Amino acid sequence: MDTRTPAGRASDDSLVDALLRREREGRPVRVGLIGVGQMGTDIVVQTTQMPGIEIVAAADAIAERVSEACAIAGGSARQPTTAANPAEVATAIREGRLAVAPSYEAVCAAEGVDVVIDATGNPNVGAMVALATIAAGKHIVMMNVEADITVGSYLAAKADEKGVVYTLAAGDEPCCTMELINFVRSLGYPVVAAGKGKNNPLKFDATPDAYEEEAHRRNMNPRMLVEFVDGSKTMVEMVAVANAAGLVPDLPGMHGPAAPREELHKVLCPREDGGLLSRRGVVDFSVARGVAPGVFVIAEMRHPRIRERMEDLHLGEGPYYTFYRPYHLTSIEVPLSAANAVIYGRSLMRPLPVPSAEVGAVAKRDLAAGETLDAIGEYCYRGIALSRADALSLKALPIGLAQGAKVTRPVRKGEYLTYENCAPDESLMIAKVRKEQDAFVAGLEGR
Repeated sequence: MDTRTPAGRASDDSLVDALLRREREGRPVRVGLIGVGQMGTDIVVQTTQMPGIEIVAAADAIAERVSEACAIAGGSARQPTTAANPAEVATAIREGRLAVAPSYEAVCAAEGVDVVIDATGNPNVGAMVALATIAAGKHIVMMNVEADITVGSYLAAKADEKGVVYTLAAGDEPCCTMELINFVRSLGYPVVAAGKGKNNPLKFDATPDAYEEEAHRRNMNPRMLVEFVDGSKTMVEMVAVANAAGLVPDLPGMHGPAAPREELHKVLCPREDGGLLSRRGVVDFSVARGVAPGVFVIAEMRHPRIRERMEDLHLGEGPYYTFYRPYHLTSIEVPLSAANAVIYGRSLMRPLPVPSAEVGAVAKRDLAAGETLDAIGEYCYRGIALSRADALSLKALPIGLAQGAKVTRPVRKGEYLTYENCAPDESLMIAKVRKEQDAFVAGLEGR
């Protein structure tokens, strides 16, 4: 990828300088957006506030959402126009309009799209969008963390083969946590724990019918809200961090203490030092007020000179210290991932080739043989973070394969969904890709 400009190399610029240069030269980063719900609408609006980047094509199952998002964004957004296929999408882009396509394929394949953002939240759709984008030789930004924790290692490898970028989204808690992990590790210090504050009260058996009013008030889908409330989203996000950083949950579901920010390093540290952890190098979360919407890393710094300086800086006596980012801007930051991918060929976060953790599922209620499982955040199951070793031992069904799976044996409330009591829908793309990933990972481990 050639990032040179007439005035020099874009890689010499800061990101804002590079975007301003592209704005002046009339060659913005051209983004295709798949999924224009709450988050997708935010992205449409946010890109109109930035120089050198534009949404040029979009697809959603409800096409009217694209027009609604453009109306919310105001006059600086491209005007939407229907485009039925990749050629029509490309024509609309050249003519300065926002191509509204009936399917993700038309956006991913179209000339004039540099990078695609998947904002669908559906694991199977996410796998299809990512594969189509990579096959077309374009960069992919995955807001779809549910797909990433299921097949991300394989998708990242396919992107490497094609010479494009696979990256998770800036602004989401995993990417913000990785920012702190990379900072601490760059200074040479081991990560004891990394995690986030949980935004919603934790209620494992939450179901959408009880949250319709709150979801409507917050302009959210009830299923999406419940994915946060029942802990599934926290499990998904922390496993994404684990797989990118080589960390593990200390125990199934993590500890999730009510540790305030000032006490995190005293609670999420090894047992021999008064904490909860049986090992170093874990992911976890806190349910205490005042930690969310931030993310944190607990680092171990034992050199007496360094500890002297840390205490002088009012950061404590150590040897464990909390590094904390008090915010994550969710969809508002996502365009930064797209810009970094196109301008610098840089991924802000991606899974390692061999995963270290898995999100399994436990039943929210008794499940009868023959039932078809619903989606994450609905009535049948919730997510639980597992080390890869525990997941393999349990034969745990990855949560990304649960939707559409058939229950083959009765499962009692609180029991794990496994390959022995559930059968994934093998017709789904994500199930096929997961088989490819399992073979890919086995090959790496067998070297």
